[in-house]
Amino acid sequence: MGCADESRCGADALGKGAGTRADAAAECAGAGTSAAAGSAGAPGAIAFPGTDGPCGPWRLYNHLIAGIPEDVAVRDYCLGTHWSYVTADSGTGVSFTTSGGAKRGYAGDLRGKPLREVAQLAKSWCFEEASLGVAALNAWYSQRALLDPLGCIYDAAVEVPDGTVRKMDAFEMWRPEIAAAGDASVVVVGHFPHVERIEEYARLTVLERRCSQANDVPDPACEYVIPDANYLFMTGVTLINKTAPRLLDLAEGAKTIMVGPSVVMAPFLFKWGVEMLAGSVVADPEKAAFAVKNGAGQFFGEALTMAALKRPEA
Repeated sequence: MGCADESRCGADALGKGAGTRADAAAECAGAGTSAAAGSAGAPGAIAFPGTDGPCGPWRLYNHLIAGIPEDVAVRDYCLGTHWSYVTADSGTGVSFTTSGGAKRGYAGDLRGKPLREVAQLAKSWCFEEASLGVAALNAWYSQRALLDPLGCIYDAAVEVPDGTVRKMDAFEMWRPEIAAAGDASVVVVGHFPHVERIEEYARLTVLERRCSQANDVPDPACEYVIPDANYLFMTGVTLINKTAPRLLDLAEGAKTIMVGPSVVMAPFLFKWGVEMLAGSVVADPEKAAFAVKNGAGQFFGEALTMAALKRPEA
């Protein structure tokens, strides 16, 4: 299923380098007020009062939003059944469509609005709105023009122990280091396909809202298992459901890898302790839009180029 109603589809109607969390807090303190200033008080503006201060987890979002230039406009968007996209002057960004949370608070047309303002939706407690907000962030940050100078790699082939080669598999990219560590503790947020392979070379715990496998534990276990982890793999959806800031704080002693098409490819996240951003760049915007609107998952994968950006050495 695609965008069957006007409220869902715009086309149819609707600091680079390594750093510390202290550095991130200082930078966010400066960015926090300006992130929403451009939309505050404007008719039909997207704003979330009480989220613009320099303290607390909102500062991560405020900095990401403030990094988008004010003169970039949204041209098209769609909140699809499985995936969403936002197309702007800068390019197209995608995110996983996450359902649940609060009721929608914004019903206007996003086309023509500043991308920075639409990215404010990443702070919404309505996860459908937040899905569009994260896609808006990706419409800016997932540009090859920004990522290439940082040494980003794309669609890298990874050879696994059985001799086969997989296309840009973040888990396999880290396998040699984790295996060499010996008895490492690996925590994965989200039950990714084939995640059980990690058991071959490390101790695995999976944080999953709906536990179905032997190694799955419920979300609240994050407070207990992440502080003792050596490696943390976390889905980009944590930016949508707002768990990312807390998970990153808990993972201060672990190497953290953010994984999936929803990951915002912003080097600022390195200052929050992220070691690698393993996300995506939209290589074929038309195919991505078609896939989102029609629920054609096979085309969605073809429209993306997998991207990996590692934190520069301090």
